[in-house]
Amino acid sequence: MLKSQILDKLQKKHKNLNLEDIELLFDIFIKKMSKSLKNGQNIEMRGFGTISRKTNKEKFVRNPKTNEKLFKNKSYKLHFKIGKILHKKINPLIESN
Repeated sequence: MLKSQILDKLQKKHKNLNLEDIELLFDIFIKKMSKSLKNGQNIEMRGFGTISRKTNKEKFVRNPKTNEKLFKNKSYKLHFKIGKILHKKINPLIESN
């Protein structure tokens, strides 16, 4: 789903808000999430899931083509753990424990 599609659905559901206000709220939400992840905080949305930042450590890697050793700096990736409610909606036939 695209950002424009999300904004359109929100505008249809909340007719008292105009598209600019909805887009501003959406942008603030995304910026706050990004800032929290950058600062090492997890984002937990009950029923939806948890987004956390994982660290790839510094290490030496090898270029398989030239066999040259290269140093790879520390990097980050995001990990998403699905929440129970979303999991049940996506997989309705799976029984939960």
